[in-house]
Amino acid sequence: MGEDGTVQGLLELAGVPYVGCGVLGSALTMDKAKAKEVLTQAGIPQARYVAFNGHDWKPEQAADIGRTLGLPVFVKPANMGSSVGVTRCTNKDELGDALRVAATYDEWIVIEEAIAGREIEVAVLGTRSFEASVPGEIVPGDSFYTYEDKYLDGVANEIIPAPLSPERTEEVRALACRAAAAFRVDGLARVDFFLEDPGRGFLLNEINTMPGFTPISMFPKLWHATGLDYSDLIDRMIDLAVERHERRLAHRSTQRA
Repeated sequence: MGEDGTVQGLLELAGVPYVGCGVLGSALTMDKAKAKEVLTQAGIPQARYVAFNGHDWKPEQAADIGRTLGLPVFVKPANMGSSVGVTRCTNKDELGDALRVAATYDEWIVIEEAIAGREIEVAVLGTRSFEASVPGEIVPGDSFYTYEDKYLDGVANEIIPAPLSPERTEEVRALACRAAAAFRVDGLARVDFFLEDPGRGFLLNEINTMPGFTPISMFPKLWHATGLDYSDLIDRMIDLAVERHERRLAHRSTQRA
């Protein structure tokens, strides 16, 4: 839970510069339900969904989910990462168990339509303006990109850069920067999309404001493929953190005066 705004708030109170988003951006991107509201307001395309407090769920709503979103669907806790607590449901009878799993991690639940499309990821750097890496593609080893795929089995296939047309490449990079601005990203983020083609094109899946830096992590790999190696990437993130801290400190000094 180090990326949901709580640690960031502690560092803000302590007056310490830190890499990554501030309190608001961190909290918004961690909460999938609120993140979807921001995407709607910003006009950024996404999958169809419903979000609700798990305590309000009634079994008879299962039929409504099938009519509204179709099947299969994904049931997720609103506040959790790395596919933890996520269940793919192929029929409405599976929703009850899936909701109980999700509710062990958060009281707020998100149910999304399943997208039959390619998984495309873009890394972003910046504060008030942003630059995007070349896109990469994830080919999951399972029916979706599971926790085991990400951290244990390592059977997902990564293609960097993603085999996209120049027009598609620029489109997804621009969408990633728009999303970063909408969520007030500071420093870094990895923006994940589905590409439904033919269909609705790029649909934003999630934005991760503290992406992994393990040997199999996409964020540093994407920047390496863009021409920014690991040590220079770290230097760049530290510079952005100091820049943001000094900018915010100037505003606070004015407020105290």
